[in-house]
Amino acid sequence: MKLYIAEKPSLGRAIADALPKPHKKQKGFIEVGNGDVVSWCIGHILEQVEPDAYDEKYKKWDMQHLPIIPAIWQLKPKPQTRSQLTVLRKLVKQCDVIVHAGDPDREGQLLVDEVIDHLKVSKTKKAKIERLLISDLNLAAVKRALNTLKPNKEFIPLSISALARSRADWLYGINLTRAFTIQGQKSGYQGVLSVGRVQTPILGLVVARDNEIDNFVSKPFYQVLANIKTQDGETFKAKWQPSAACQPYMDDENRVLVKALAENVVARINNKPAVVSDIKTEQKKQFAPLPYNLSALQIDAAKAFSMNAKLVLDICQGLYEKHKLITYPRSDSRFLPKEQLMQAPQIIGMLTQSTLPFSEHAKNADKSVVSKAWNDKKVTAHHAIIPTEKSANNINLNSFEKNIYQLIVRQYLAQFFPAFTYEQTKLSLDISGGVFKVNCKNPLQQGWKVLFKKSSSETFSNRQITSNEQEEQRLPALNKGDILHCQKGELVEKNTQPPQNFTDATLLQAMTGIARYVTDTEIKKILKDTDGLGTEATRAGIIELLFKRGFLQRQGKQIKATLVGKSLIDALPAMATSPDMTAQWEATLNAICEQKSNYQSFMSPLVSVIESMVSQASNLSFSELPKGKPVNGFKKKRFNRKKKLAKTV
Repeated sequence: MKLYIAEKPSLGRAIADALPKPHKKQKGFIEVGNGDVVSWCIGHILEQVEPDAYDEKYKKWDMQHLPIIPAIWQLKPKPQTRSQLTVLRKLVKQCDVIVHAGDPDREGQLLVDEVIDHLKVSKTKKAKIERLLISDLNLAAVKRALNTLKPNKEFIPLSISALARSRADWLYGINLTRAFTIQGQKSGYQGVLSVGRVQTPILGLVVARDNEIDNFVSKPFYQVLANIKTQDGETFKAKWQPSAACQPYMDDENRVLVKALAENVVARINNKPAVVSDIKTEQKKQFAPLPYNLSALQIDAAKAFSMNAKLVLDICQGLYEKHKLITYPRSDSRFLPKEQLMQAPQIIGMLTQSTLPFSEHAKNADKSVVSKAWNDKKVTAHHAIIPTEKSANNINLNSFEKNIYQLIVRQYLAQFFPAFTYEQTKLSLDISGGVFKVNCKNPLQQGWKVLFKKSSSETFSNRQITSNEQEEQRLPALNKGDILHCQKGELVEKNTQPPQNFTDATLLQAMTGIARYVTDTEIKKILKDTDGLGTEATRAGIIELLFKRGFLQRQGKQIKATLVGKSLIDALPAMATSPDMTAQWEATLNAICEQKSNYQSFMSPLVSVIESMVSQASNLSFSELPKGKPVNGFKKKRFNRKKKLAKTV
């Protein structure tokens, strides 16, 4: 007998539908026609034990007990899913071969692997475990996946990475939350000061941004524009480029701060010849943006529809599991396997028949175009989020579902449109010894950009994602050495602007592109743009958690820190609040997946850091925290009783 273990019941039913009939539904599993059995977990059916399971003394929060470092890690069945674990225990003993059918990511890999380990499956049976990777719950896609089973041992690095992450979150959250809460209580604060390996640096980013805005002092700066006229009467404007001699009068961003200097330039160029000192024109291409991973989709949905990350994730889960309209949504990849090109004609054909607005674009898609999205080397356990072959015509989608589905469709269809091509001209002028420049783009072919233009036929939102590019002025035909005329100089006075408060979109962008906020130059070199804080599956939950704990608040679209959140960050050591350390750990976790690092190289330095930070905690003062019980927050007895904060991230 072959036993398929899915991550959740919906996936189990999809697998069973693709296996021989007749089916016999039992409690917790389905028998199929050839004698095989499909069963499932219900998400994580095992969880980390509480500290007092290792030693009764840990029930009391005492600084002398810290840090708590388990010698042998323990898991326990979740009470609400214990019966399903009993079902799996019986089936595992009866089967000859196990097929691991967890979700196609590191968490899905660990979720089923840890059940297999907990049930003490023999080494012989373990060696034969097969891996089923499903990213599309439609029948045809599941059947294709069943024909391409792989050895489960090939995916063990994913499981090890997820295990390291899980244990790191437990160690960091348990020890530092206890240490800092104890210190906070000494100052009169009666709430829990939860600290997490990921959540605290994110809170730190928001606090730092708030402080930057609060302390910002606007300053005027000055630009000079030259109004140019050709011999044929055509006009355009060129912008002054201050020379090195002007540096003493400029800020770090090369903005002129002294008005008299700019006024002098204006006076010098009025009614003067403007000589073309250099002109370069070249044709350029801009290829379509890649299909979405979850974070990129959440960012665009926040910009277009003001939807928060958790809402987008929930909608995607419904589109995937309930409606079967999209592939696996918790993906961190923006690339597709080349074999997916075989399904492209069917998907595009289905989209042309859609009653939704994108059908016209689907009709114009060129199936012969193969974008850079199809790259087997950049696809790991899962691929980008794309539409499936199933039509949405007979499905009653709500407005949220329509919006997200159409974003995914549009991004997929863009892969079958030619590049946006344009002519870029860079012009330099010499006016009275000063350098003035113009950069112009002249579109030649819109290509994929036609999909992103706001159209009257698009009904899914009035708030479209629009390009930030300003409309470029058109330049006349010019040659090097041409003498033009500067009619007058124009002084433009502006004021420096404070940075913007974080929003759902920009906070997600900060989490996914954390290298921009890392201060350590060596760590910055290690990190790539794709490295980030948290995972595709956890980022939305982490942000929501910070709101639930009363550390963040919303003011319209803006996200700001509360007094408690700010006070916590101000009191903590910089190591805990900056993204440097956590970002490096995230890079190591990714390296474990790629077999470029190992479990011990991640855990050993982490334990050393926790020991050091617990030692430092006894010297911290939380005097700025409000006294008494928090308005929003968790009570300590709840923290002790439930595992709400044990696995802090």
